[in-house]
Amino acid sequence: MQRFEHIVGLRYTRAKRRNHFISFISMISMAGIGLGVAALIIVLSVMNGFQNEMRERILGVASHVQIYANEDTGLSHWQEIMSQTTTIPHVTAAAPYIMGQGMLTSDNHAQGAIIRGILPEKEATVADLGQHMKVGSLDNLKAGQFGVVIGSALADHLHVNMGDKVILITPQGQVTPAGMLPRLKQFTVVGIFSVGMYEYDSGLALIQLNDAQRLFRLGEDVSGIRLKLDNLMLAPSIANQLVKTLPIDAWVSDWTREHANLFRAVAIEKNVMFIILLLIVAVAAFNIVSTLVMAVTDKQADIAILRTLGASSQSIMQIFIIQGALIGLVGTLGGMVFGVIVALNIHTIVPFIEHLFGIHFLSPQVYFISELPSQLEWSDVWAIAITSFMLTLLATLYPSYRASKIQPAEALRYE
Repeated sequence: MQRFEHIVGLRYTRAKRRNHFISFISMISMAGIGLGVAALIIVLSVMNGFQNEMRERILGVASHVQIYANEDTGLSHWQEIMSQTTTIPHVTAAAPYIMGQGMLTSDNHAQGAIIRGILPEKEATVADLGQHMKVGSLDNLKAGQFGVVIGSALADHLHVNMGDKVILITPQGQVTPAGMLPRLKQFTVVGIFSVGMYEYDSGLALIQLNDAQRLFRLGEDVSGIRLKLDNLMLAPSIANQLVKTLPIDAWVSDWTREHANLFRAVAIEKNVMFIILLLIVAVAAFNIVSTLVMAVTDKQADIAILRTLGASSQSIMQIFIIQGALIGLVGTLGGMVFGVIVALNIHTIVPFIEHLFGIHFLSPQVYFISELPSQLEWSDVWAIAITSFMLTLLATLYPSYRASKIQPAEALRYE
């Protein structure tokens, strides 16, 4: 059975008031809360989409977990270490690599790059780089043929294409009668990739593992081993587990450490956007203060009658809290529904708006992500809804308290 505070509070909310301005302010407050909640859901979903897109592009080239040796020495017995790591739960694949620095030259053009030696058949199991090939294939890297696969921006800078020759200069010099000279080796471009991350497209070159061993004079050793997990979020725990079991001369890192600053910046930006957009909800919620203050003034006679019939000050306070909470609840639910619908369909809504007005929000010539991504997280939705409703309840306290302090005699004196 409903208490009379609930009945009166709900009746005040849906009753036609003598003062239509109060109803108008109530609707504006409700709409403001809804728009604020919807904006928060949409923006955070887009930021989640950007974060996920960046993570996928980075991890398409980088690794979930990386085992590596000291810079001065190679990782020996790497075949045994690979066999050991693939038996660990959640580790789905492993691939050796050699990492070094060099300079690629072609005609009068030169560009520094990270040189990575790989086994193409193994590399395909730990990274998605093969899916981003513009021309050629990783399988074109054959031992002894000294082929190289480079990024699209690096190819543009060197003015080279498939089949062209480039000279790779490594800092590891060789002693000659004329003194220490850098080592030079001619490579043939057998593939060009584009992952959409300028860091990799302009500064990464892939060669065959055996060619890299000869180039950097590592013998049968490698620089390290790259691991892929079935759940990338487990990378820190898997890395900690490997530290306890691997040889003492091996180091372990994971993607959360390698790119910590980037993902930390994205997380901070997301939190800042949440706070900024929450101010929209706060402004709309505190509009309820003015709505309820005017409602209290308009209903002074009704409050006085209820008090003379035996209603307590706490009951009067509950009536107006219910009235304000209902406004906030309807606005929050409406904003949730609208925000979720837009967030789930943003991949069709944005192209429609772009086609309608003849604009492009994310130009591929400027941004490496040309489509607006969206990833709805229900934890964000519920956090936004609860925070919005709590702000609404907070806004009802002062006018409700003011209504509870109205004295019947004062209120009825001029009626």
